[in-house]
Amino acid sequence: MGKTTLCYDLASALKKRGFAVDMVKEVARLSPLPINRKTSKDAQTWILMTQIAEEIRSTVHNQVVVCDRSVLDNYAYMMLACGRQRAFERLVAHWIKSYALLFKVPLSGRASEDGVRDTDEFFMRNIDQLVDRLLDEMKVPHERLPPGAQSTWIEQVRDTVVARPELQKLF
Repeated sequence: MGKTTLCYDLASALKKRGFAVDMVKEVARLSPLPINRKTSKDAQTWILMTQIAEEIRSTVHNQVVVCDRSVLDNYAYMMLACGRQRAFERLVAHWIKSYALLFKVPLSGRASEDGVRDTDEFFMRNIDQLVDRLLDEMKVPHERLPPGAQSTWIEQVRDTVVARPELQKLF
């Protein structure tokens, strides 16, 4: 189980408990520009702005918003491709404060080929390490899910959310 499966399972579990839930799917899949290792500043700008717009849209009508990726993930892709972009970094640091809760999902196993996802292990590890670095540098509160314990993730995340019903966004 990876991030996307966890997000769908969580949204379903919360809906069964009566929460008004929406899910912001990975917006990079909708990008009209190249993504992953072929990305550009323009592509990552589109992805970052679309992510924020989708989060705003979803939050208006739902008690909980589950996102497959956070703005921090999107910025890590931009940073890897284009270097630090201070203006975007300030935006991300500001926007991430609107998140009520963030879970860091560890890399687990090989990514399955789906025609969009980049399956290059070196690339994936670089992105993961950048996300970790940005979490630390920006001092973003988050919970790390334990590697190799995917079968416990849904219960851990669900129980955390249910214990905090005031949450408006969940990432």
